[in-house]
Amino acid sequence: MLGKKMIRDILRHKTQFISIFLMAFLGVFVFTGISGEYLGLEDNIHDYYEETNMADGWIYSPFLNDLFLQQVDVLGPTTQMERQLVVDSVANFENNPEVTLHFVENNTISKFYLLEGKPLDINDSDGVWLDKRFAEAKGLKVGDNISFESEGYVIDKEIKGLGYSPEYVYQAPSNSLMPDRNKTGFAYMSYKAFPEDTVPYNVLNVKFKGSPDIFSQLLDYRLNGYYSTFVQQSDHPSVYQFSEEINTHKMMADIFPVIFVIVALLILLTTMTRIIAHQRTQIGILKANGFKDITITLHYISYGFWLVLTGSIAGLILGPMILPQIFYPPMARSYSLPVWSSSVNMSFIYLIILMAIFAFAVSDLAVTSISNEKPSDSIKPKVPKVSTSGFLEKSKIWKRISFNFRWNYRDAKRNKLRSVMTIIGVMGCSALLIGAFGLYDGLNDVKDWEYNQINHYNSKLIIDDNTTESQIDEAVGNVNGDKIMEESVEIESNDTKKLGKLLVLNSTDLITPTDKEKNKIEIKNDEISISQKMADMLNLDIGDTIEWHIMGSNKWVKTKIDKIHADPTSQGLIISQYKLEKLGLNYTPTSVITSEHVNKTYDGFKSTTTHDDIQRSWDEISQNMWLFIYTLSFFACVLAIIVLYNLGLLSFTEIEREIATLKVLGFKSNALRRLLLTQNLIFTAIGFILGVPLGLYVLDLIWSSSGNSLYVIPSLTISNLVLSAAITFSLSILVNLMFSNKIKKLNMVESLKASE
Repeated sequence: MLGKKMIRDILRHKTQFISIFLMAFLGVFVFTGISGEYLGLEDNIHDYYEETNMADGWIYSPFLNDLFLQQVDVLGPTTQMERQLVVDSVANFENNPEVTLHFVENNTISKFYLLEGKPLDINDSDGVWLDKRFAEAKGLKVGDNISFESEGYVIDKEIKGLGYSPEYVYQAPSNSLMPDRNKTGFAYMSYKAFPEDTVPYNVLNVKFKGSPDIFSQLLDYRLNGYYSTFVQQSDHPSVYQFSEEINTHKMMADIFPVIFVIVALLILLTTMTRIIAHQRTQIGILKANGFKDITITLHYISYGFWLVLTGSIAGLILGPMILPQIFYPPMARSYSLPVWSSSVNMSFIYLIILMAIFAFAVSDLAVTSISNEKPSDSIKPKVPKVSTSGFLEKSKIWKRISFNFRWNYRDAKRNKLRSVMTIIGVMGCSALLIGAFGLYDGLNDVKDWEYNQINHYNSKLIIDDNTTESQIDEAVGNVNGDKIMEESVEIESNDTKKLGKLLVLNSTDLITPTDKEKNKIEIKNDEISISQKMADMLNLDIGDTIEWHIMGSNKWVKTKIDKIHADPTSQGLIISQYKLEKLGLNYTPTSVITSEHVNKTYDGFKSTTTHDDIQRSWDEISQNMWLFIYTLSFFACVLAIIVLYNLGLLSFTEIEREIATLKVLGFKSNALRRLLLTQNLIFTAIGFILGVPLGLYVLDLIWSSSGNSLYVIPSLTISNLVLSAAITFSLSILVNLMFSNKIKKLNMVESLKASE
């Protein structure tokens, strides 16, 4: 009998219970969907690294002879090692794509992952195993021939296989932020394919046990001065970039579900409180007919418990099935993985159990107050709450305040829980909207800062490794350009090492360093400047001392920080040619920048990139971020509609008798609508104001998880505030309009007689 009653009650209050179901469903759906997606990424990349025996570290040295190998081998943690020659090359295509060549000794560490063709044969001197995505972009297949130019050599090979490499899950061209398979790729060959008899190996892949820091210390102790750089796995550009991508998705999984789960439980509490208050007389009758308190309590607890449990299970099933399929396709454009699949773990089950426990507890809280009453008390209507006069009501200005405000003020005092629930719901909505639009503003801000305020060049010509000085000078004269040097560097301070970029500038007005306020700063010839984010990561300030070296060189230099500049996309050091040479380092220009539009490649130059090409690359990266913006905006609106409608309906139900009384006293429907709208707008305003700092916190979490190379200062623009407020208040007004017909159709006799 009670089961039938529960079904009738749920159908009668279907809007509220559907909302409870949806909020529970969405909370678990988002958590399991995004968690399943990033757990899948973690499992897929872990399996990929395990299958290909990904190196634990890379030692860069020009002295990789037998004695060097012996010294590395006797280090306690070393378990496996393999030499490679890794060089840059240009493939024989019109756009001069950059292809990184690996001449391998035995292909046992960071192995080539075959997808098509024959396995890599270490004795095959005629074959090349090529990046599959590069091959697809160029229309190449197994059996075709390809030619590379590198360090004065022309290497012609037959494609024997296509596949991936664990070292190139992420790979972007040197002059771009976004992977472009048409412009960059990699290739693996046997050491016997090298044009000379002696292979000048320059990279030693190592596997070791224990901590990378301990291995680095042991390596430095035994071979200091004989190697230029040791890069541990977590600092490898591809590994690091993919790890940061996973961290971003982890952050989303942590933020979204919390908001929805909290709101679902709050809606459940308010809904059950309302239903129990309305069924007070029924509960008294059930008690009078012999139903025990525990039976009645379990009956009402089951309302929310089963809905929350059902919604949670539905979210558990559908989340990992749907959301990963939305996020994976855009990610697959940037990353190369052989498998893209989602995963699940026990935390999903724990969440459902936790949701069920909370639903049980919340429902029990709502019914406890009446279940312990005597039948003779509970069968009577509940005594209305008496609102005592506070400071405001006793003040002289109380009578000057409009009736609209005074009525809503007292109603909020009588129904504090409902008021708080509304404010919390609006806070969540406005926080997500501010976070979404803050992302949009941040992307545009980075683009304008980087490509308009810092970089003013129109074209950038990338210099080949073997280009002569006369070829460079000729190109500089033809395009009226300036030479710059860009290299990767390793910076150390207080036993902490970070990889960054070195920019060597001459007197050029095509690149303008700025501070974090985006004001132009001047870096003098004898000064060195570090980027703001790098300084923050190493806990440095002006006057502090750092040690650094150019990757590929074992010459470390110690310098004092003279300036701190800010750059949104490049973190590292800026110095002049004079300062570089004064430190005893060679100035080797890597590119020529010019204000002219150059659409051809000169002799001795790899490629030419225009300002428009670079901005298009940023726009492609921004497109991936749009998925986050759409997701945040969608869930913010869903949250606002569900919360405002339910609490608006609850508010209307609780004051139904008061509304009927006001209608009898002559208040028109429009006046009563304004009465409810005023309350709605006041709560919306309070929730929005409180949601602004919460939104900034969400925005800061998003940007802080975007990696160490991106420096964005979260800011709140006027347009963000206006647009977020417009959406929030529009939804509030829209929900209020839904109750217009309820006021017109209100049965005044039934409402007024309900308490008799």
